[in-house]
This record gives sequence, structure tokens and C-alpha cells, in this order.
Amino acid sequence: MAAVLCENCSGQYHYTQVNQPLEISCMLLLIMLGKVFLDFFMLQVKQKNVKVSFMAYFCVSLALLDFTLLLTIFFIFYFEDFALWGVRFTKYHICLLTQIISLTYSILHYPVYLVAGLDYYTTIAQTSQFPRRGQRLLYVFAVVVIWISGFFCILKVPAVYEELEFQNSFSPYQCPVYASMQSYSISCAMVLLICTALVVCRNEVLAMLLSVRVISFSSHPVLMFSCVSNHNGPCFKWQLLTRLLISFLGTWAPFVLLQITILCLGARIPAYVEMNVPWLYFINSFLIAVAYWCRCHNVELTEEMWSTDPFVSWKFCFMPFNNESTEPADKPGTVIVIC
Repeated sequence: MAAVLCENCSGQYHYTQVNQPLEISCMLLLIMLGKVFLDFFMLQVKQKNVKVSFMAYFCVSLALLDFTLLLTIFFIFYFEDFALWGVRFTKYHICLLTQIISLTYSILHYPVYLVAGLDYYTTIAQTSQFPRRGQRLLYVFAVVVIWISGFFCILKVPAVYEELEFQNSFSPYQCPVYASMQSYSISCAMVLLICTALVVCRNEVLAMLLSVRVISFSSHPVLMFSCVSNHNGPCFKWQLLTRLLISFLGTWAPFVLLQITILCLGARIPAYVEMNVPWLYFINSFLIAVAYWCRCHNVELTEEMWSTDPFVSWKFCFMPFNNESTEPADKPGTVIVIC
């Protein structure tokens, strides 16, 4: 950013103005450093033996793009003013790159979640542990197309380019960033759906939580909930909704509470921060639960079928137990949720 000529200004005011770009650059660098660390941490701690999906590929691409942006910001911040391939780079470009990334992230929520939802809806009933090679190539192709389309829409729309130029020329010592209306609307929809499902299944959820016990099954700790299972009746879909809610909230309850808090406070998070790997995996679990519930009558309860989520265990083992002991009974009386 160019320095402002000021002959009659005080020394303190002039010092503050000159150092504002440096403070903004440091802040953006630290934010991206924390985000990249969080992205790769989530990719490392997730379960490994899961079926690959479109969302998994997109999360990896997002982490790599954030890492590339971090290196670019650090390179410009360190050398301050340099020319590369005939283009002069200054600290002004740190803000510009961040704004472009924010605008691109802000318009990708709908297409990414739509493709991921269709992917789970069409593949959730498949019993093979890993998709075919052609399916993997299709995921890579879809990820590349989405990123290229997003950047093309941002860089080729004249109104967006003019707005960037106007804001950066009007306020050279500030770096306005953008929040995503798509992410805001999706958060509202998710909170509304989860709260509605909890209200509808409140009695079943409360009864299952009050009956929970921790036992050992096949050398693994499991949670045992007392309930009557019905696989064929019309009530099975609502029973499954209760179990999906317990599994989902058992892992992502802090994220749900965080979304409710953000919506109540009306906080607007910059788009380059809001789209991150933990948020995508949170949405990923929600989409898997919706796909399970919508296709519950077409899903075969196999070991491979449950291996679709890197963080949430959706596995339910229906076993015949008595109410007070673990001896076999004539009819199934409990459901085991393996965590």
C-alpha cells in the first residue's frame, strides 16, 4: 500500500497510519496460520478406514488451498515489495488475495453441499468399502470444476472487480472482508431442522438418554440404550431419526451450540475463516444423517455401509437382551449404539 503524504500531521498520527498495513498483514497471517493448523489437524485425527467421498476430496483441496494462501501471504509479508514475472507485489496484495479468497469461499457453500448430498444419497446403499477408480476420478473432476467455476465467477464479474477496486482505493489502510450469506442461511436451516427433530422426538430421545449404560462388547466400550426395535413398521423411520439425532449430537453438540450462539448474536464471520475443514465435516455428518433417514428402507445394515463418516459412528447393533441382564431374550429389547 502506498504511504499517505502528510506534512502538517503529528508524528504519532503519521506513525499509526503507516503501521496499519503492517498490523493488518500480521493479523491475516496469524489467522491463516491458525486455520491451516486446524485444517490439517482435523484431517489427521479423522478415522482412516472410511469410504472415500466427494466431501473428503474437497476438504483436502480446501486445506491445500489455505496452505498455499498462507505461504503466499508469508512470502509477500517477508519481502514486502518485489517483482515476479513482471508483476509488482506489495502488502496491498495480501489484502487483495484474502478478499478474492473470501468472495470465492462465500459462493461455494450451496454447490459443495448439493454435490455432497447427491453423492451420499446415491452411494449410501452401496456395500463396497471403496468406490471404483472411475468414481474417484469423478470426485477429483468435480472438485476441480467447482474451484475453477468459483474463481471464474469472482474474477470475471465486472461488478465484483469494480467493488474491490473501489474499496481498496477508498480505504487503503483497511482490509474489508466478506461474510457468506449462503453459510448464514445454511446455519439457520440446520439449526431449525435439528430443533424441529428434537421437538418431534423429544420423548424418545429423553427415554433413551435416561436408559443409557456403558458396557463392554467384543472388547470395545459401547453405549446401550433400552428401546423396542421395529424394522418393518411405519414407526421405524421415526425410531431411526431418534438414533441418528443421538449419534449426531453426541459428536457435534458443541458445534450446534456454537451455531446457535452465532445466530443469536448476529455475528458475521469472514468467509475465508468460516469455510474450514471442521465446519465441512460438521455439514458432512448432517448430510449423511439426512441420507440415511431418506433411504432407510434401501440401506443394508453391513459393516462397510456404516464406514462413511470420519468422526461419527452411525453403527447400531440390535441384540436380544433382557431388561436387567445380558442373557438372550425371546424378543429384541435393546439397541446397542457403538461409538
